[in-house]
Amino acid sequence: MASGTGEFGHLLAGHRVAAGLTQEDLSAAAGVSLRALGDMERGRTRGPQRRTVQALAAALGLDGAQTAGLERAAQSGRPRGLRRVPPQVPAVRPSGQESDPPQPAAEAGAEAGAEPEPQPEPEADPAPPGALALPRDLADFTAREQAFADLAALTAEQHPAHPRVVLVSGQPGLGKTAFALHAAHALAEAFPDGQLSLDLGGTAATPLSAREALGQVLRALGVADQAVPAGTEERAGLFRALVRERRLVLVLDNAADEGQVRPLLPGAGPAVTIVTSRHALPGLEAVHRLRLDVLSPGEAAALLARIAGPERVEAAPDATAELARLCGYLPLALRIAGQRLVARPQQPVAQLVRQLAAEENRLDLLETGDLGVRPAFELSYRRLPAEARLVLRRCALTAGQDFTAAVLARYAGLSAARTELVLERLVDVGLVQPATPERYRLHDLVRLYVGERLGHDEPAGAVAGARTEAGRGLLGEAAGYGLRFDPDHVAAEGADGSPESLAEAARWLEEEHPEWLAALYRAQLEGRHREVIDTAEAMHWFSDRLLSWDLWGEVFQLSVDAARACGDRRAEAVHVNYLAWTYVTCLHRYQRGIELAGEGLRLARDLGDHEQQGWALTYLGSGLRHLQRHREASESYQRAAEAFGEVDNRAAMIGRLVTLRGAATCLRELGRAEEAADSRRRALAGALELVEHWSSPLMHLLAAMTAHELGQDRAALQRWPAAEKAFRQALFHYEAIGRPDSMTKTLTELGTALIEQGRADEAREILTEALTDLSTDGRPGRATP
Repeated sequence: MASGTGEFGHLLAGHRVAAGLTQEDLSAAAGVSLRALGDMERGRTRGPQRRTVQALAAALGLDGAQTAGLERAAQSGRPRGLRRVPPQVPAVRPSGQESDPPQPAAEAGAEAGAEPEPQPEPEADPAPPGALALPRDLADFTAREQAFADLAALTAEQHPAHPRVVLVSGQPGLGKTAFALHAAHALAEAFPDGQLSLDLGGTAATPLSAREALGQVLRALGVADQAVPAGTEERAGLFRALVRERRLVLVLDNAADEGQVRPLLPGAGPAVTIVTSRHALPGLEAVHRLRLDVLSPGEAAALLARIAGPERVEAAPDATAELARLCGYLPLALRIAGQRLVARPQQPVAQLVRQLAAEENRLDLLETGDLGVRPAFELSYRRLPAEARLVLRRCALTAGQDFTAAVLARYAGLSAARTELVLERLVDVGLVQPATPERYRLHDLVRLYVGERLGHDEPAGAVAGARTEAGRGLLGEAAGYGLRFDPDHVAAEGADGSPESLAEAARWLEEEHPEWLAALYRAQLEGRHREVIDTAEAMHWFSDRLLSWDLWGEVFQLSVDAARACGDRRAEAVHVNYLAWTYVTCLHRYQRGIELAGEGLRLARDLGDHEQQGWALTYLGSGLRHLQRHREASESYQRAAEAFGEVDNRAAMIGRLVTLRGAATCLRELGRAEEAADSRRRALAGALELVEHWSSPLMHLLAAMTAHELGQDRAALQRWPAAEKAFRQALFHYEAIGRPDSMTKTLTELGTALIEQGRADEAREILTEALTDLSTDGRPGRATP
């Protein structure tokens, strides 16, 4: 017989062979890990605990005498007296193997191979069966392929130089826990020593302390209660010793902060730790970060199909796409919507879409059973300090899809620097998302939630006051930027009209247009009509740079209404003319533009205002020309030139050039291209003279448009080299003012001229540039108050 140190292993192997079982067969039948069984037969584990011996005997079909002999051999291998807890973890059964008998964790730790030695600590008792075992995986888990690929690459190495720690973060409702558990289940085969999951309670009023968390993990690893050290550092040290040689996966779910997590991270070895948190935990060092985002529209539809059934979703693809959009592509919201459909098999998808379309009811509908979007956000909101809650609530007052700290500061009543600091903290906790390095955004459902909180947590008067004060500031800022494009203002005030200054102004006005347009509506509603008029007046020179903006119709309709409310007849005449220009030039609604120009002409005649008569006749001529009524248009342009001739100012000089350009275009469209080109050359000469005297963006724009039209005249005459020269002259002036959207037309015409000259390669380059400009040209939609 073998010595006591190997007797049990020899006996066990003999019984297994006699029973005709492989190690894999016996491992599965007894509920003992394959690795532990191998250690027993090799003599590395000399004295397994009695429960393990009984499980093995039952699996081998041993009779009473054979079982007693196996137990005596195991007992002889056990040390006398006290022994230390083995420095390795038990092989935790993979989740989902409920049919296998549970293996006591402490015994599995003994079987895992540590030589038992006496020491002054009590013997470890078996851990509770299934302690910290993984919750079930979701059979309908969808998407996150790239995140899984990153995780797989990270965990592929068998002997990593450093322990692998993955931090999965993001806003509430992204499915961070589901992702971590799905990953842990997927990794089970590659990490046979166990998969554990512990909820750290990061969103609870009192999160689990690191000491408490370590105690739970140690007990799950088979450490008896009396063997668990008292102090956090001692517990952390024992934990690191236990997992140093083990291939296991530990999921630390819902972490509160870095201090809670650090003691739970292995110091070395092949283990993988997956931490989930709503917080970015920026202070956590040397971790691989996976920041989850919302699903794509296709992924969202696929998730709905897996939950509610593919037939139901495929039968209503448009409604499903809209349902996903209303859920903000947020996995939690999508799951709730899918579960609602499952619970109501007769409900069409379109009906749920109709119900969710009402924003005031959306968060109520996105609750089912114990799942809810609002409670998920509430857990994070309640943990914020008061200042952060205020800033988050005031985000609901912003009008755009994203915003800067400076704009939000106006609503929050804080400095821009302080607001930015708070926003960064809100990014760290997942309630605000970075849109660009300087801009922030809220998820649609978070915006609805903080809007609710704004109504519940703040008096209506305070909210209205904040909105009004912010609106005044925004309109003042918008007017200041708009006036940089007014040549008279720049000349009179000595304002900065440099290209850099104009680029800054244009960028702000374009990026912040939802904010200042909403503020304009609010000012109108609150009866602040003079602010509306002044803002629109400051904008009218800037409007020439962005002819593709539909919103100019809104801006100038508001200013017309404000002028009428004030009883300011001159302002009404001016802004009716601006509105007529908008309908003709931007909206291409020529008949309505003609009607408005006629209205402006009547107002200007009543006032005896020759300049406004000139502009009204100019816009009337443009509308008639677009309707192919060229002779009437030519007559209108002639009358406009006569009206401008009665006025001696810069605006009238510009007006005379505009009428000359319009009349020349009529000549070309009447088939009199030679006369048109001669007339246009005179107009271009006048425009270049204005550029020389007042090198402002407006003058460059006027020269660019006139040169462009001269190119068209020459193209009509098939004088392609001359046309090319004119188009390139137009591009020069467009470049001088920062490439406005009307430049795209010139690039297209230049490409045609090059093709006509047989220079296809040059044409391709120019047309590609035009296509690039066109694809990046935004057309802002309506902003509401």
